[in-house]
Amino acid sequence: MALSRLTYNSLNVTPTASKAIGFDSGADDLAATFSGGSMTFIKKLTASSSATLSFVDGASDVVLDDTYKEYMFTFKDIHPATDNGIFQFNLSIDTGSNYNVTKTTTLFRTYHTEDDSAQALVYQGSEDLPQSTAFQNLAYMGNANDECLVGTLQLFDPSSTTFVKHFMYSGQFVQYQDSSQQWLVAGYGNTTSAVDAIQFQYASGNIDAGDICLYGIN
Repeated sequence: MALSRLTYNSLNVTPTASKAIGFDSGADDLAATFSGGSMTFIKKLTASSSATLSFVDGASDVVLDDTYKEYMFTFKDIHPATDNGIFQFNLSIDTGSNYNVTKTTTLFRTYHTEDDSAQALVYQGSEDLPQSTAFQNLAYMGNANDECLVGTLQLFDPSSTTFVKHFMYSGQFVQYQDSSQQWLVAGYGNTTSAVDAIQFQYASGNIDAGDICLYGIN
């Protein structure tokens, strides 16, 4: 029995100057182009026994407006001054005069203790915010010299005056009882006003050290 045979022309993959990848295998074959976006560095804040780190649109070269539809914050080696430091954030619609945007959020965490006594993936409902203006908790951290947090927070279309302001966070850190933990937090600021500032802090004590960088994403 003869098997049917499919014949294709050679496939050329050519990176273009715009960071897109074009596929061109001839007029009679499939063709596709994937366009890549860009990530633009905006601002880095470095903590040094800082009570808060705040990014305010229009202040100190910070851009947090309709220039970009998505913003990303990266956390590098965030270290609390006090043990069991609760790292958290909030949003503002009045350029930082108040950080009290109403939020609805949900949170999962996964953990593994250093002594291998416990490990789990759990929904942490006690850390959710149901239509609350409170700061959203992102981590419960240890403050030993080698303990820190790394991660990212994405904020989508903060300048929209039509839609709520969605965000997603992923952070990996050393918990204050010596476990590796990853927290996944997602939710939205329930406001149609433009969000123009964001603040990071510990619930008590200072941010002893670490960098937070802001990027705009096309």
